[in-house]
Amino acid sequence: MDTPYKQTTVGILGAGQLARMMALSGYPLGLNFLFYDPEPTACAGQVGDLMTADYDNQIALDEFCRKVDVVTLDFENVPVDTLRFVQKRKPVFPDPDVLEIAQDRLLEKNFISEIGIPVAEYFSVDSHSELMFAAKRCDYDAFLKTRRLGYDGKGQYRIKQQADVNQLDEADFKQPMVIERAVDFEREVSVIIVRNTNGESATWPLCENKHKNGILTTTIAPAKTLDNDEVAFDYAQRIADALNYVGVLVVEFFQTKDGFLVNEIAPRVHNSGHWTIEGAYTSQFENHLRAGLGLNFGPTGSPGVAAMINWIGAFPQDVNSITDKDLYWHIYGKAPREGRKIGHCTLLAESPQQLHSRILSLVKQLGVSL
Repeated sequence: MDTPYKQTTVGILGAGQLARMMALSGYPLGLNFLFYDPEPTACAGQVGDLMTADYDNQIALDEFCRKVDVVTLDFENVPVDTLRFVQKRKPVFPDPDVLEIAQDRLLEKNFISEIGIPVAEYFSVDSHSELMFAAKRCDYDAFLKTRRLGYDGKGQYRIKQQADVNQLDEADFKQPMVIERAVDFEREVSVIIVRNTNGESATWPLCENKHKNGILTTTIAPAKTLDNDEVAFDYAQRIADALNYVGVLVVEFFQTKDGFLVNEIAPRVHNSGHWTIEGAYTSQFENHLRAGLGLNFGPTGSPGVAAMINWIGAFPQDVNSITDKDLYWHIYGKAPREGRKIGHCTLLAESPQQLHSRILSLVKQLGVSL
C-alpha cells in the first residue's frame, strides 16, 4: 500500500471518540493529528494534540489551519460557517455544503426525495396548528423531531394518539420541527460507503442495527442476506454521488416488506461501522483518511462475522476480567454519564450461529442485557 509523507498533519474539528479512533487508525500510516474542540477534556486529546477554542473563534481557527494540511470532522454539527472559514485556508472533507443538508432534517429529507429515493412520509411543522394537521395525516402514529441538533434520540417526541398532540402548545415550538410517519419495519440496516475525489467508492458489508431509547446498542455485520439488499447499496451510491461526497458516508435505512426507506445520513465515520476496526480488512476510519488524502482504499471485505456492542452510561463491572482472543474492548476515556456512549466492544466469529452464542455468553458473564 502507498504511504503519505510523514509530515502530513490532519486537522479534526471535534475531539470525541470518533476523532480518537480516526487518529489511532492514521498513526500507522505516518500521519500526524491536531484536534480542535471547545471542550478541554475531549477524549481525543488523550491520544494527540488538542487546541481548545470555540468554533466561532476565527483567530484560533486561523492558527489551527496554519498547523494542518487537510481538515475533516468527527461529528456533523460543526457549524457550517466554521467549515467555510477553514475551507478558504485548507482542504476540507466532506464539503460544507454536505453538512448544510445533513444538519437539517427537513433539508436532508427534501434532498433524498428529490433524487428519487424513498423516505417515510414527513411534514414541516412550525406551529401547533401545523402539528395537528400533520399528526392527523400520519394517523397519530409519528415522531416529532427538531430539524437541527437531534441525535441519539434527543429532540424527539413520540406521538401514538391524539392526546399526545394535545399535550403540546405553541410554547413547545421554539425551533423549526419536522414530523415523520412511524415506519413498520422489519429491521434497521446501514450502508457504510467511502468515496474519494475521483468518484471512486467502496462499501463494507451491510450492517444490521439494534437501538434502545433512540441510541444504537448493537450492530451485526454482515447482516443476514435478503433478496433485495443490493437496493440499499444502490441508494447509498446515488446519495454519495449526488453530494459529490469525499470520505465515509453512512446511510441508515428502515427495511420494510415493501423495500428500503432512508432514515437519515451521517456525513462522517459512524457508530455502526466501529466493528470494522477488527472485523474488516480495512477500517472505516483508515479509509476515511485515505479518501481525503488521495490514497488508494484498503480492502473493505470481512473474513467472518462481527458484533459491536455499545456501552452506554457506564461499563459493566470487571470488564477486564473477561479474556477472549476474539473480544476487543474500546474504552473512550469519557466520564460515565446517563445516555453517554463511553465505549464499545467487538466480538468476532466464523459464523452467525457462533456469533450469536458468543454474544449470549458475554452478556451472561457481564450480567447485562442488550
